[in-house]
Amino acid sequence: MIIKAILFDINGTLIDINTDEANEEIYRGISHILTYQGIFMHRWEVRDEYYRIMDIQLKSSQEKYPEFNVVELFREFLKRRFYALGSISSDKLEWLPLFLAEAYRGISRNRLQLYPGVLDVLTDLHHRYKLAAISDAQSAWCLPEMRAVGIDGYFNPIIVSGDFGYRKPDPRLFMAALTALSVAPENILFVGNDMFRDVYGARQLGIKTVFFSSNQGRKQAEGVKPDYIIYQFPEMRQAVDFFERQ
Repeated sequence: MIIKAILFDINGTLIDINTDEANEEIYRGISHILTYQGIFMHRWEVRDEYYRIMDIQLKSSQEKYPEFNVVELFREFLKRRFYALGSISSDKLEWLPLFLAEAYRGISRNRLQLYPGVLDVLTDLHHRYKLAAISDAQSAWCLPEMRAVGIDGYFNPIIVSGDFGYRKPDPRLFMAALTALSVAPENILFVGNDMFRDVYGARQLGIKTVFFSSNQGRKQAEGVKPDYIIYQFPEMRQAVDFFERQ
C-alpha cells in the first residue's frame, strides 16, 4: 500500500479528554455571567434552556447523524432572552455566544492531555505524510483544545462535525478531508477510537483503518472490523510499517 495521507480522529484518539456536562457549576457559572448582561436565570433554568435548544436543533435536522452547533445554540439562547428584555446590540450578539460556549466547555472539563507518545509519533509522521483530522466536535472547543496541547499545527484540513451539521460515520466528513487532500481513499489510513463512528465510517469509502483501543469509544460494532488494532499510541509506527508492506 502506498500511503500518502493519514487521517485522525481527535478526542479519545489523540487527546485524552474528560468533561462532565452534569456538573451544576457549569450552569451556575453561565447564570452568573448572564447577570452582567441583564439576564437573571436560575442555574437549572440555564441548563433546561440549553438542552431545549439543542434538542430543537437536532430534531429539526434532516440528517441521519445530526450534529448541533453550540455557538448558534447560545446565539438563539440570547435572542430568546433579549427579545423579552428589549434589544441586544449586534456587536454583543456577535461575540457573546462564543464566549458562553467557551465558558461552558471550560467549566465542564476535568482533563485535557495527550495520550502518551502522541506528540512524538505525529512529529515523525508529519515529515512523511499529509496529516488531517476529522472530529465529532465543535470548532469553538476542538480547535482551542488542540492548540492547548500543541497539535493544531500538524493537520490540514481539520474537519469538525459541528461546522457541517452531521457527525461520523457520515461519509461526507471523510470525503471532505479526501477532497481537501486530493488523495484517493486507497492511499489513506484512518485512525480512530470508535468502532462505529470511526472504523465503520472510514470503511464506507474503502479507507484502511487503525483502531486505537483507548479508554474511550465504542469497542465493538456489528459486522465491523478494523484492519489493524493498537493499544498504545506509539504502536502507530508498527501499524504504518504493516500497511506499507502490503
